[in-house]
Amino acid sequence: MRQKDRLGVGGRINRAIPVTFTFNGKTYQGFEGDTLASALLANGERFVARSWKYHRPRGIITAGVEEPNAVVQLETGAYTVPNARATEVELYQGLVATSVNAKPNIENDRMAVNQKIARFIPAGFYYKTFMWPRKFWPKYEEVIRDAAGLGEAPIKLDADRYDKCFAHCDVLVVGGGPAGLAAAHAAGLSGARVILVDDQRELGGTLLSCRAEIDGKPALQWVQEVEAELRKMPDVKILSCSTAFGYQDHNLVTITQRLTEHLPVSRRQGTRELMWKVRAKRVVLATGAHERPIVFGNNDLPGIMLASAV
Repeated sequence: MRQKDRLGVGGRINRAIPVTFTFNGKTYQGFEGDTLASALLANGERFVARSWKYHRPRGIITAGVEEPNAVVQLETGAYTVPNARATEVELYQGLVATSVNAKPNIENDRMAVNQKIARFIPAGFYYKTFMWPRKFWPKYEEVIRDAAGLGEAPIKLDADRYDKCFAHCDVLVVGGGPAGLAAAHAAGLSGARVILVDDQRELGGTLLSCRAEIDGKPALQWVQEVEAELRKMPDVKILSCSTAFGYQDHNLVTITQRLTEHLPVSRRQGTRELMWKVRAKRVVLATGAHERPIVFGNNDLPGIMLASAV
């Protein structure tokens, strides 16, 4: 299956392993290592969502956790996940994704009429307009929330298993980019107990998509060498596909590790997500920064992307 916008070389993908998936009922092909976002772009799909209120066309704008537009519903039934960011979803064989809050479909969304009356429905207008008679508010609210919603909440019990664990360390490093790798490596050489957390499957952060040099070596070679050394250190633990989402008192950090979300539904066994509660003597935050978009009219339409995402 031809991917019309796929470059002939490059990228963090394995071109020897094609992956078939569906989006809005249509079948596409990507490769192992793709995200849902990169695979859609490779297939020429730029229009992937509607805005939550005015239902304007939306496309992929970033390449990571900061994605505001490309929100999708994954799978169905007990395995459905609402409001997943396409830029974070690892492609797997048989993945099923749909656009959210677009009826009957994204191209012919009935609520797109809101664009034509946007000037009459500014933020908060509904709280002033639909308050009378008071007894009708529950019905008004039901319609308003349906029109302005995102993904659909699951109606079946979650079929997966979730667990938690506890850990202590001397140094907890959040972020597996160049700064995080250097910090973890230095701490590991000192004999400290180290936990390195990164939300991607591969360590390297921004080095995965640039041609920089570190210590006179190509960036990716430096990453591979540092990672190899870290994995040989007995007191260093690397948590990939993990997001540190809470930093509490006394250096308590809560982390969600995704264990099976990259696998087809039929192959998922055991624990899907593991929540770590880590108490550290020292915490190094090396999470990097997000590019900010330039503000101009229609800067959120399909085809408009951040330079780092391109």
